[in-house]
Amino acid sequence: MKKTIVIISSLVLIILLGLLLFINYKDNKKDNLTKIKLAEVTHSMFYAPLYVSIENGYFKEESLDIDLILTSGADKVSAAVLSNTVDIGFAGPESAIYVYKNGEKDYLVTFAGLTKRDGQFIVSRKPIKNFTIKDLYGKEILPGRQGGMPILNFLNAVKNANGDISKININSSIDFASLSGSFISGVGDFVNLFELNAT
Repeated sequence: MKKTIVIISSLVLIILLGLLLFINYKDNKKDNLTKIKLAEVTHSMFYAPLYVSIENGYFKEESLDIDLILTSGADKVSAAVLSNTVDIGFAGPESAIYVYKNGEKDYLVTFAGLTKRDGQFIVSRKPIKNFTIKDLYGKEILPGRQGGMPILNFLNAVKNANGDISKININSSIDFASLSGSFISGVGDFVNLFELNAT
């Protein structure tokens, strides 16, 4: 009987010691996370893999704590990275090109892509059955600022559809973050938007 009590007590002690070591290991691992500030140019369902990875703790499993900061506009993302306000900027590659072409000694480096396809939609003020690029002819569209990924993707879509860009009134004076608000306020016949703004 005494022998059984000693064995059971020893097992309980070993289990408790193991639990304490495991809890201490988890706490130390949590404290040893590398914090990374990530500036994203926009919230979009097309960036869902990033959001899922953050929410499901996949980065934390790799000892990374991601602080995601909405920083509307590739120029603002670039400024945040260059000023060391953030560690990584998530925006189109045009921002890195602008910085490099301006002779910045500490220029940006594009090192990864999160999306593979364009996530933009052309939105009209009224329904158009069987829409084609020719429906844009003679109309004003707000596709984003000159040189930005939204307008470049729009121009590429027109080209791929064998459209004539010269027949479309392209208003490139409005930055990406202001497109939906400008369109809602009455500017333009069409607008080039990401989801969920398009909906």
